[in-house]
Amino acid sequence: MSTSTIIVIAVIVVIVLWAISVYNGLVTMRQRVNQAFADVDVQLRQRHDLVPNLVETVKGYAAHERGTLDEVIKARNTAVAAQGPAQQAAAENMLSGALRQLFALSEAYPDLKANTQFQQLQNELADLENKIAASRRFFNNAVQEYNTSIQRFPAALFATSFGFTPKDFFDLGADRQAELQAPQVKF
Repeated sequence: MSTSTIIVIAVIVVIVLWAISVYNGLVTMRQRVNQAFADVDVQLRQRHDLVPNLVETVKGYAAHERGTLDEVIKARNTAVAAQGPAQQAAAENMLSGALRQLFALSEAYPDLKANTQFQQLQNELADLENKIAASRRFFNNAVQEYNTSIQRFPAALFATSFGFTPKDFFDLGADRQAELQAPQVKF
């Protein structure tokens, strides 16, 4: 074998090893995105499981507020049925709005506000909201890294041909401004 043949074979081996490394890196990042979405989904399912208990607790105190309770149940059912980050984000925004209305009801019913079960459920929901926000941040970070990796040269040359397509962020959409604003405290 000539020296030039050995060099060509060595270059080909290096390119193949490099391509395998890039491919494996993309697979790892795609799996990280999938796992992060699964984590968000787990938190959302816990939230969905908590909502019926919260509604049942409120029903005893605010039975004539049927419209608000129906909206919460409808929003929960829509959120449970949502598929993919975009649909889930929209459904979760609707559920968050309905839950805000439900908690506004508690202000009008001092007995409900003082109910220990309602307080416990409200605290659990607040804790879940924090966990959901953290999971969503982790998911969006994983999506950003993945999307950047498949668009960077040289991975961009073959990423789409191997099925690596951009992923959607778990976006708050129009409610983003409301979520970003600090709550106002008045004395």
